[in-house]
Amino acid sequence: MEEHRSGCPINLSLEVFGDRWSLIVIRDIMFGNRRHFRELLTNNSEGIASNILADRLHRLVGLGMVSRAPDPGHKQKIVYRLTEPSIQLVPVLAQLGAWGVRHLPVSPELAVRARLLADGGPSLWDDFMDELRELHLGIPRPAGVEPVFDRLTAAYQAELARAGN
Repeated sequence: MEEHRSGCPINLSLEVFGDRWSLIVIRDIMFGNRRHFRELLTNNSEGIASNILADRLHRLVGLGMVSRAPDPGHKQKIVYRLTEPSIQLVPVLAQLGAWGVRHLPVSPELAVRARLLADGGPSLWDDFMDELRELHLGIPRPAGVEPVFDRLTAAYQAELARAGN
């Protein structure tokens, strides 16, 4: 059993996510739908090193935040999926993003999803979590709900186009 500094819920959460990369890896799986090591490595805008990524994925799997399974379409690839505890981070990441938009010098294309999530509030977060459960856990989401991932991606792409990237 791993020793903890205290039983404080904030401390314990920081022991899971308090390093520089864990939430970034979860963010990239959640908002970028990156499911393979190579995608996570090459599409990470912060420049994570391969050994750090491998370590964080191993750690997140060990903590039950991410699962890994062989890719049925490619024998040498592993597919990473969010688990329910990671999916339940959507409100936390939405609030963290909203705080960053309000107080830090964010770039417009990287802030657009945070703004949409903040504006959409808890009902949008719930829809997104249902969508993530379907995508990562195979739990069907309610019918007739517009895909949140598509809206977030379209807003990001539009902002990139507006910026000329």
